[in-house]
Amino acid sequence: MGLQLFTNATEFRLACEQVRCAGNTLGLVPTMGALHSGHAALIRTAATRSTHVAVSIFVNPTQFGPNEDFNRYPRTLEKDTECCEAAGAVMVFAPSALEMYPAGESTRVSVSGLTAGLCGTSRPGHFDGVATIVTKFFVLAGACTAVFGKKDYQQLKVIERFAKDLLLPVRIVGHPIVREPDGLALSSRNAYLSAQERAQALGIVRGLSSAFCAFKAGLRQPIALVETAVAELNRHGLVPQYVSLVDADTLEPMGDRPVTDRALLAVAALCGRTRLIDNVVLGEDPDPLPANA
Repeated sequence: MGLQLFTNATEFRLACEQVRCAGNTLGLVPTMGALHSGHAALIRTAATRSTHVAVSIFVNPTQFGPNEDFNRYPRTLEKDTECCEAAGAVMVFAPSALEMYPAGESTRVSVSGLTAGLCGTSRPGHFDGVATIVTKFFVLAGACTAVFGKKDYQQLKVIERFAKDLLLPVRIVGHPIVREPDGLALSSRNAYLSAQERAQALGIVRGLSSAFCAFKAGLRQPIALVETAVAELNRHGLVPQYVSLVDADTLEPMGDRPVTDRALLAVAALCGRTRLIDNVVLGEDPDPLPANA
């Protein structure tokens, strides 16, 4: 089965309907392109849960702030479609901005609570843009299984919330973070890093790993766990935007309550001009730093 490329929303919707009418099931992997092996893992996972996989490739303007990297975000459609096909996708939807945001559009999907902290603090409006575009993809795709990476943990929780709240016929699957052999979380923005910055960026996963090891050894105080991670970021010359320990489900700050079960330790930091994020769920995830790193 060859890969089909769609740019028209109506045609993509029809193709998705035809998959189900033929008695098949649909998997969906929404992306912003610049695909890497992490995205390929999402596509392969979707393929194990459905007979047909569609990938959306769209650099969504409404989730970027005025001083963010929308204009320089990598756009590599030809390479991306090759990646999609190799990983098992049969459809790619790569619309224009006008196709997804018709002239005069004025509608946004907003999720409260989950978006208040972490990236929501430093990126106002970001999650409204994410929720709006993903809702549009869900409406076009119809009943499906959608796979998202856990590196964007807050995004995953937001998507789970509005899909449930809006009664959308979509099953959400979170995929574990895919890392380089040295532990760096795969990200399309890694392409921005110089060789020196690439080495600095390892301070993020090493900080998470240090906190993980402290937690495993019995440390339960949120402030001490955060300070353990921050020390490693500082040692690598990174500029933290936040290092936060929050409830893994509600994303509410742990405050000074000891961690009794599981909690999300999330990091956003600047490495040069590049903003990188990463996380580990203490009490649930394995050590984010590979044993041989």
